Amino acid sequence: CTFLPLLFHKLRTVTSFSFSLASTAITCFTRGLDLRKETEDVLCPANCPLWQFYVFGDGVYASLSSVCGAAIHRGVITNAGGAVRVQTLPGQENYPAVNANGIQSQVLSRWASSFSVTPGTNNLVLEAVGRSVSTARPATGKRPKKPLEKKAGNKDCKADIAFLIDGSYNIGQRRFNLQKNFVGKVAVMLGIGTEGPHVGVVQASEHPKIEFYLKNFTAAKEVLFAIKELGFRGGNSNTGKALKHAAQKFFSMENGARKGIPKIIVVFLDGWPSDDLEEAGIVAREFGVNVFIVSVAKPTTEELGMVQDIGFIDKAVCRNNGFFSYQMPSWFGTTKYVKPLVQKLCSHEQMLCSKTCYNSVNIGFLIDGSSSVGESNFRLMLEFISNVAKAFEISDIGSKIATVQFTYDQRTEFSFTDYTTKEKVLSAIRNIRYMSGGTATGDAISFTTRNVFGPVKDGANKNFLVILTDGQSYDDVRGPAVAAQKAGITVFSVGVAWAPLDDLKDMASEPRESHTFFTREFTGLEQMVPDVIRGICKDFLDSKQ
Repeated sequence: CTFLPLLFHKLRTVTSFSFSLASTAITCFTRGLDLRKETEDVLCPANCPLWQFYVFGDGVYASLSSVCGAAIHRGVITNAGGAVRVQTLPGQENYPAVNANGIQSQVLSRWASSFSVTPGTNNLVLEAVGRSVSTARPATGKRPKKPLEKKAGNKDCKADIAFLIDGSYNIGQRRFNLQKNFVGKVAVMLGIGTEGPHVGVVQASEHPKIEFYLKNFTAAKEVLFAIKELGFRGGNSNTGKALKHAAQKFFSMENGARKGIPKIIVVFLDGWPSDDLEEAGIVAREFGVNVFIVSVAKPTTEELGMVQDIGFIDKAVCRNNGFFSYQMPSWFGTTKYVKPLVQKLCSHEQMLCSKTCYNSVNIGFLIDGSSSVGESNFRLMLEFISNVAKAFEISDIGSKIATVQFTYDQRTEFSFTDYTTKEKVLSAIRNIRYMSGGTATGDAISFTTRNVFGPVKDGANKNFLVILTDGQSYDDVRGPAVAAQKAGITVFSVGVAWAPLDDLKDMASEPRESHTFFTREFTGLEQMVPDVIRGICKDFLDSKQ
């Protein structure tokens, strides 16, 4: 019989692989969903680049995973390649992240299908060399699939976006699929990439479900496939519950949120929500999330009686200025609505809710270094300002900290532009040396207003001055404090021990009661930290109304 020699001769002319007649040759990047049989024996090539594998789960893998990557992760084969038996399994929730055999698998909240891997049959298997083979289904004659290249994406549209899709009985299965198509088109036009927009999906229904996070996919093709695989959940349209859940849980650094990048939730509503959106909108704003509402098919006259609050859109969006709300008449013919929505999502300067008290303030600390304080109490003052500073997101584009120490003289310990990370700011505070001397608080306020806040007075951040003193000043404090407030600086006064209450109130901004703090002992400063932080945040939010 001349068939086998002829077959192997032809194979060698096409690829550097030889393989078993019982196994299907696949590439390093063939996924479980690329295979068509419930049970299939495949042959993985050697020398696959481990760092390029996408693997989701442990033992049971989401079908989006690389088969060869899963086999190496499971210990079925090594990077020398080999035969693997792939068993198709139902989808599941909560695929875990586990590091095994040089591969870090990733978390995936839910996927429609899974697979497991075990050692495969090895009949007539010859040597497997090289990096890739023709295809998972060689008989079709199709070209091999190329691994997805990680593209930078649209660098002019940096945003972390959660699409909150409607999965309730309001929308139904058919319109749910049309909604997925529209979201997919928006995702593609955004220009998803490593340095561009990152997206994830949350489904609102009876109970909210995060379908995938920002970190799971950074290529448009991956996102499209993930959206296509989403299943319809049904139930009531508890959009408020889902919005609150997403605002609180979705945008963590662990889940892929990036520092300094606008956080956006695009809420799709088919009809009306069955719960309250106002509270969820407040929570989102507190977390610095820009909420957009895309409403489709407004409630009919008959349905309006079922709506808890007909003004729900205005109360949920970031700002009630028309920019954050978007109306489509139906889910049919939506292509023309894609580009205008993308343009809104990429308008970085319009994301007004990205600014929070934690990432948009300059806080100057003016600390008393007079002889009455003493070295040990001075250290307690430094601990106080460190604990306040820890609460804020310090960066070159976020909040900034400066410190001035005073006696009769003033010394700028560091200015707003000296340190742009929290770690460096806290280290600089620890290294401040106690001066010792008299007390001239008024001169120190004027010095700080002029030399520390002067260079940043035209910046975007709101300015705060926190004054710590333990005694009476030898000069006037009211005049310099009023001048500081006229320069746009909100003043908090914190007094210890012998600091006169009248002086503290004279320095504080209005209302003075909420901007003045006092403790008999330096150890009491620690208890004031939360109150000072809350005071700064309240003033920041009030200034944005």
